[in-house]
Amino acid sequence: MKIIIYLLIALIFFVLYIRYLEYRSIFYPSRGILATPADIGLSFEDVYLKTEDAVTIHGWFIPSPQGPLKGKGTVIFLHGNAGNIGDRLGKIQFFHDSGRDVFIIDYRGYGKSEGRPTEAGIYKDALAAYDYLASRRDVDPKRIIAYGASLGGAVAIDLAAKRNLSCLIVDSAFTSAADMAKRIYPFVPSFLVQTKLDSLGKIKYISAPKLFIHSRDDEIVPLALGRKLYEAAAPPKEFLEITGGHNEGYMDSQEKIAEEMSRFLEGVMLP
Repeated sequence: MKIIIYLLIALIFFVLYIRYLEYRSIFYPSRGILATPADIGLSFEDVYLKTEDAVTIHGWFIPSPQGPLKGKGTVIFLHGNAGNIGDRLGKIQFFHDSGRDVFIIDYRGYGKSEGRPTEAGIYKDALAAYDYLASRRDVDPKRIIAYGASLGGAVAIDLAAKRNLSCLIVDSAFTSAADMAKRIYPFVPSFLVQTKLDSLGKIKYISAPKLFIHSRDDEIVPLALGRKLYEAAAPPKEFLEITGGHNEGYMDSQEKIAEEMSRFLEGVMLP
């Protein structure tokens, strides 16, 4: 009898440990924002908005150089699982220099946003960001682009499944949390993974034009998962293969990304 009790206790601790590993692998927020767009010479607005479950989230709205409604659309920037918006100034600069407004948010629990991140919660954060943009008089709701990197790719795909976007860009995205768990923690049974992040199940229903960016050198999210996601997507779609690590691909292939992304956006955006 004691052996059974000890085994049950060990099982409970194992499951709790798996839950901890799962959460820490998916969400790694940082509260301190060390830099703002002003540090790279860009004007911006601090934006605070309420989600449908009454959580206040924070973001920056960086207007295009051309002025209200004169640019090439507005980008909702959905970042990865670590850090906060202050770590994404290089990509903010790229989208701004391409003639677009940028609205980047911190998910709940990141930066100045309230709460604690969860899968359901970060989806609500993106919906609140879209609805806020669509309500602004200086934003054309027919020219809203979602850009999501890594975890943000899953958030952008969920957003595209629920709102009408001009186009969708996913960078270094994975198919599902279960597929990632198999790679990172192969000893964990898939039925113990609670988080879904099921981009593979959603992508086939998205009709907006899609650009997938993935590095052949990605050491965290394998290229094969990015390809699998792309292959499941409905057209129109494009795939851009780059070089460099998961967090270095943007710098390693910056010119190629800038050229191909600009070509893609010019081809799919409304005049």
